[in-house]
Amino acid sequence: MVRWVIAVALVGAAASPLAARPKLVAGPPAGFGRLLACRGLSESAARLACFDREAGAVGEAVARRDIVVVDREAVGKTRRSLFGLALPDLGIFGDDGSDALKQIDSVVSGVSTNRNGGYVFSLADGSRWTQIDDRPIAIEPRGGDKVVVRKAALGSYMLSVQRQPDVRVRRLD
Repeated sequence: MVRWVIAVALVGAAASPLAARPKLVAGPPAGFGRLLACRGLSESAARLACFDREAGAVGEAVARRDIVVVDREAVGKTRRSLFGLALPDLGIFGDDGSDALKQIDSVVSGVSTNRNGGYVFSLADGSRWTQIDDRPIAIEPRGGDKVVVRKAALGSYMLSVQRQPDVRVRRLD
């Protein structure tokens, strides 16, 4: 009986931080909300004064780097550069899943071997991937070969060189 109570207390304690974890990015900063609210003013002079005041405040926040503005292209480029790294989901690159990155296409810039006899692939985008299974690659990879790295099950990744069968890989850096 005592074991059951302790187990329930531990499960409850372990689950509570996950349930209470706040979402880090809940929408645009308050400064943008105030700026957009200026559109609702019907009198022209009041609307212009509101826009001038709030645009100035947003401009100052950007200059202090309290607010950072990036475009969709920069977000996509950053997502591609971080593909395969085990990072916490901070929600700063969007989280709707509709444009989630599922694979990258690149070119091999260098190949070496790891201590288990598998390959280490250096790609043109600067990422390095190490083979973590023992599947052979029929035609030895070389610099300039086209590579596709895609997400697989349970957080793993598969890499294919020149459309050969996939090997399981892990990102090094």
